[in-house]
Amino acid sequence: MNDNEKLSLEQIRAFLEASEGTIFHSTDKRELYEWVNRTLRQQGYERLKRRAKGLVRRYVAKMTGLSRAQVTRLVACYCSGEEVKLKPYKRRKFASRYSRADIGLLAQTDEAHDTLSGPATVKIMEREYTKFHKTGYERLRDISVAHLYRLRHTTTYRKQRVNIQLTKPAKVAIGERRKPAPGGKPGYLRVDTVHQGDHDGVKGVYHINAVDEVTQWQVVGAVPAICEAFVLPMLEAIFKQFPLVIRGFHSDNGSEYINYDVEALLKTLLVQQTKSRPRRSNDNGLVECKNGAVIRKHMGYGHIAPEHAPDVAKFYRESFNPYLNFHRPCGIPTIQMAANGKQKRLYREYATPFELLKTIPGWEDFLHPSMTVLQLEIPHLADRAVFETSSGEGRAHYFVDR
Repeated sequence: MNDNEKLSLEQIRAFLEASEGTIFHSTDKRELYEWVNRTLRQQGYERLKRRAKGLVRRYVAKMTGLSRAQVTRLVACYCSGEEVKLKPYKRRKFASRYSRADIGLLAQTDEAHDTLSGPATVKIMEREYTKFHKTGYERLRDISVAHLYRLRHTTTYRKQRVNIQLTKPAKVAIGERRKPAPGGKPGYLRVDTVHQGDHDGVKGVYHINAVDEVTQWQVVGAVPAICEAFVLPMLEAIFKQFPLVIRGFHSDNGSEYINYDVEALLKTLLVQQTKSRPRRSNDNGLVECKNGAVIRKHMGYGHIAPEHAPDVAKFYRESFNPYLNFHRPCGIPTIQMAANGKQKRLYREYATPFELLKTIPGWEDFLHPSMTVLQLEIPHLADRAVFETSSGEGRAHYFVDR
């Protein structure tokens, strides 16, 4: 639009009458706004009388093709002292409710609680305001869980709280995750580790506890540390102290048992390996009970230095294990089903593991080929019991006083 010459009011009226049926349109908004601003300034719009102002407004609407409301808005802008021009594009957005200080406080809260879930964090901030009267949480106490996660992704939050995602461990396909089902046959072991405490940063002795599920035959060993150099020989020694053929090996998910070395050992002995399931605390409940009722009761909770592990293992082998299996009675559970479907275990009868073994029909068939009935009867009957185990170099006799 190139109209630099100033028109008089009479010329504007004549133009409007002559172009009554003609409609004008502008293709460039920037040029259109500049023309409106220049025309209003040339006509001295703010000094005109009311009738003349109406004439100028009609002229502007005719030349620009704008509606009456749009012309009124542009004229009002000019009369307010501003220049009529195209405003730059400004993206509409919601007003920020949470300030940088609020985001920083959220980062501090996540740092203190190690980044809990959204609902838990919202509850913490609500308690900080309502119960502990910390005014800094006034706005954050009503934050939604969805918006909390949005704030955690903002640049302000990330500058104050760097969350490092560690590499997730790969699942190891060792052992079947299920509860063992011995079906009334002995030889299915439950195994667990008991730590004898720390002292000045030094680890104590580790007790390896193995219990047969059916007969409750128990063999305990001790090692100075949990590693293949100590655990594998001790497991072999524990297996040799069992008079039964080992058919199953069940443990928790500890790395001392769930590893390729133990898996190879069990495969060599044709032993089925199983491991506990998550949220199934009873999968290894038998050996857990023996940890407290046997090992903790006799060995206590005090620290035992790792260099004493061979002496503890010798005590277990020569004295403690024969005592547990031939002289210490164990409770025989009787399962009673309640009306609500829950199982209740009642212990009305007690017997030693050897006596429990002899109650199994054909129990001699479950013995290890190197073990005879006479070898088991001697520790049970003699004044000085002889407990005999087989080893690669011959027979080893262990004596225990009653």
